[in-house]
Amino acid sequence: MAKRVKPAPAVADTSRRIAVLGSTGSIGRNTIEVIRASKGRLRATVLSAHSRLDLLIEQARELKPRYLVASDEQTAAEQSWKGLPKETELLVGRKALEQAAGCDDVDVVLAAIVGSAGVRSTLAALKTGKTVALANKETLVTAGPIVRKLLDDQRKKNPAAPERLLPVDSEHSAVFQSLACGRRDEVERIVLTASGGPFRTWAREQLAQVTVDEALAHPTWEMGPKITIDSATMMNKALEVIEARWLFDIPPDRIKVMIHPQSVIHSMVEFVDGSVVAQLGPPDMKLPIQHALEYPRRLPGPAERLDWTRNHELRFEPADFDRFPALSLGFECAEQGGTSGAVLNAANEAAVQSFLEGDLHFTEIVPACRSILEAHDFDANPTLERLEELDLWAREEIHSWVCA
Repeated sequence: MAKRVKPAPAVADTSRRIAVLGSTGSIGRNTIEVIRASKGRLRATVLSAHSRLDLLIEQARELKPRYLVASDEQTAAEQSWKGLPKETELLVGRKALEQAAGCDDVDVVLAAIVGSAGVRSTLAALKTGKTVALANKETLVTAGPIVRKLLDDQRKKNPAAPERLLPVDSEHSAVFQSLACGRRDEVERIVLTASGGPFRTWAREQLAQVTVDEALAHPTWEMGPKITIDSATMMNKALEVIEARWLFDIPPDRIKVMIHPQSVIHSMVEFVDGSVVAQLGPPDMKLPIQHALEYPRRLPGPAERLDWTRNHELRFEPADFDRFPALSLGFECAEQGGTSGAVLNAANEAAVQSFLEGDLHFTEIVPACRSILEAHDFDANPTLERLEELDLWAREEIHSWVCA
């Protein structure tokens, strides 16, 4: 069970204190690299994981956080916790994530828990006034209207407050950085770039034969299996459209998706005078992670640099909504709001898992999601509890769809 989080004794420390929620995943491990390279400017005070607890313990031995959170009680009960640093307190359970995210020993919460499991801890951090470096796009995909209202209400109370929700997704970080070149009312549109995944040039007939191994072979990024499959179906870009709609408070008809196979231009902002401002860099997540953790400072870090001694080719192609129908779902859900994002996200998570387990064909993932989305009982102003109910419902419906 989750314990009550006790305040740490006061210490003279100017480090920015980071809670890395999901520290054993791809984003979490990259975050720890950024913390290592920060020369003490950043310090991990909370680390959390759901299942990879051996790695979590290794991270704790190195970084000596104030709290270590194992969110799955059963897995935690089976784990030997011998050898934890004496200054590290173990917390167990999902409630512990929310407590740790809002505790006094944290300045910035790096929200990197994959899927809808990270929503409540992210909201807890925002409600307690923490800065959130958001890698968990599902928070905005599923609960975007709730988060938007929370941020707007807090902004009304303190208009001079600094930005508190900072994007870690490379595309949204690029947009955030590019927006610094003008005022929000000067923005014409946001252009999200997409690598196109491994099947960018494949015909419809070929897509019907895609194997799991082929779908996991991303041409430019190294990511976890779920996100890699989302890139292959372009569902990741659909979810990013929804995320951008709520993060930047911009109508969906002012968001565009362009294919950029080199993954060097991470996204762009077009202003009303026709100027287009972009952020460039190699496909390395350490750069947007550091930007969010160090914001508004720009300091040397461990991210890979562009090699200016060789030729570079940067191409753009229109996104193909016919071969990749997930994109249409993303724009539809961004327009509808309400419960649609939560249902799409949950259905997609369950469908991707079914594909990875061999129970669903690659080309069935998106039709399954659309079927569940169209069948759900839409609510324009849901509570968080209602969103969680529909999350469970959508997953069960995918299971029934697969077994039918």
